Amino acid sequence: MVTWGIVFALILALAYFSSRMVRQEDEGFQDAGLAILEFGRAFPQEAIRSLHATSDGKAVFVRLHDNKAGFMRSMRNHFACHLIEPGTVRVRDLTDGKGLSVEFLDAPFHNGEFTFSNAAVAAEVSLWLLGNYIGHADREPDAASATTG
Repeated sequence: MVTWGIVFALILALAYFSSRMVRQEDEGFQDAGLAILEFGRAFPQEAIRSLHATSDGKAVFVRLHDNKAGFMRSMRNHFACHLIEPGTVRVRDLTDGKGLSVEFLDAPFHNGEFTFSNAAVAAEVSLWLLGNYIGHADREPDAASATTG
């Protein structure tokens, strides 16, 4: 009788933990706080300006303080964080206007098509990525930051 009680308790514990894992996998990045914490843990020296999650919550695009960009993807039971280096991304729009096809040259396993809640969010994320497309050395200096002598 005691043995069956132990077996039954183990089965209940296994069912509880497996249901929590499935629920966590389905939730993705619906909570912006979780995305901020995870990206901050991966890159503590980077300050986040804003972020946008895809409509399915499986990926988040992050805009950083110095006009750099980052990317996070839910990978079953953990989150993969990627700092996008200038010149290492290619972006194309999708036909519906609410999504982007992104190719990461330095991390091809993150390549994919990402759909957002509306076209404005997709346009903003594409501007982040395209602003990050040109290396800092290739940019023209700002008129505001130029010093006169």
